[in-house]
Amino acid sequence: MDTKLLEELGLTPGEIKTYLALLKLGSSSTGPLAKESGVSRSKLYSILDKLEKKGLAGHVKKKGVIYFQAVEPSKIKDYIKQREKELNLLEEQFEQFLPQLQAYQEEAGKVQQVTVYQGLKGLSTAHEHTYLKLKSGEEYYYLGIPKNQPVEHHLYWQRDHLRRAKAGIKCKLLFNKDTDQKILENRNSYRGCSARYMPADIKTPAYFLIYKDTVMIAMPSKNPIAIEIISQEVAESFKAYFDEFWKQSKPFEK
Repeated sequence: MDTKLLEELGLTPGEIKTYLALLKLGSSSTGPLAKESGVSRSKLYSILDKLEKKGLAGHVKKKGVIYFQAVEPSKIKDYIKQREKELNLLEEQFEQFLPQLQAYQEEAGKVQQVTVYQGLKGLSTAHEHTYLKLKSGEEYYYLGIPKNQPVEHHLYWQRDHLRRAKAGIKCKLLFNKDTDQKILENRNSYRGCSARYMPADIKTPAYFLIYKDTVMIAMPSKNPIAIEIISQEVAESFKAYFDEFWKQSKPFEK
């Protein structure tokens, strides 16, 4: 029998085995029940107690012996309704508690955090945190994007710019001067993206992503490394550098 539905309703494997054994045996003491269910006697009483509290089993005492019995399967509907009421109540309580959690998160967000990611997947994970913090109309900034990037990285960025444009997020990109012109043509073709060459002939294998309270330092080699720094102070410092370079740069022309 497929018992996945019973698991989704919140029953443990032991509770499911015991309940099905009760359905098969009818009224039963713990001896036959343990044998039929495969649940040890040491755990059986605890499980039966939980089933009774869920309204799925009951017991009677006959001549000093306790006999357990499953309620009819249709009563599971009552259990589902009860769970629904409990979840609705929990949702109401959570709505009242949510502002406290958000305030705690905001307070914790003031603390500097550093996380290191590896590989293209790690690099993309760090970059895609922009979607968690930026809303439509807001912007991120890349500074010092190098010429040399693996082909799969360019393919990833092209797909991501489609996603970014759909989300309504804008971006400004500053590429190293030796970057192929076709790459800038491609990036400028996406809605909300403005790509330019760095005003100074600075060449570095690393580049920087800046947005909100976050800075990512990335090195796009075959095995890239991305270092994500969450700090309002650090982000503001890097943003000041970006703004200065952007003022000195010129709009891209084919």
